[in-house]
Amino acid sequence: MDAVLKSLMRSAQSEMEASAARRPTREEAEAAVRTLIAWAGDDPEREGLLDTPKRVVRAYEELYSGYRAAPESILDRTFGEIGNFDDMVMVRDIEFHSHCEHHMVPFVGKAHIAYFPVERVVGLSKIARIVDIFARRLQTQEHLTSQIITAMDEILKPRGVAILIEAEHMCMAMRGVRKQGASTVTTQFTGVFRDDPQEQVRFMSLLRGMRP
Repeated sequence: MDAVLKSLMRSAQSEMEASAARRPTREEAEAAVRTLIAWAGDDPEREGLLDTPKRVVRAYEELYSGYRAAPESILDRTFGEIGNFDDMVMVRDIEFHSHCEHHMVPFVGKAHIAYFPVERVVGLSKIARIVDIFARRLQTQEHLTSQIITAMDEILKPRGVAILIEAEHMCMAMRGVRKQGASTVTTQFTGVFRDDPQEQVRFMSLLRGMRP
């Protein structure tokens, strides 16, 4: 399993390096936006659209900032003053916005993550930041789920990690079948969560049973 996880991490790093090596200039990116505006049927030279290419490129820098962030830099600091605590830590309702890699339209949802620490814990905000790092890339929900749990499992080396993501995909709501309100749910488990079904049940019970 460690070999598989390391292979996934190396693959993700290679993708980031390859993307950076062939990254177009800002001017090329702005020209591409003007081309798309014209292709859509509007005039990129009209007053309301003159600065749109610059705005789009600036927005892309924020929306896809996950390509320029390393999970290791987020999860490398942990805390050992936890007494004799050795049970589950859960962070629920981590909101995220991502973009479907097939149509480049948003999907929006929440991630719920739990892990069993070994002697040390990671700051709770770091878990939310890991979600953001991978969400701010072109994604599928399945890949997003896998990347988050792989990073936590490989870097923190806990006794187990559980993740559930629920999201609404605009590529399904705005186009195609146009089914608003449909929710997609993905889950994945490692360690004790994968090996002990009772821990999966406890994860789901804590997730659903404590809601107002």
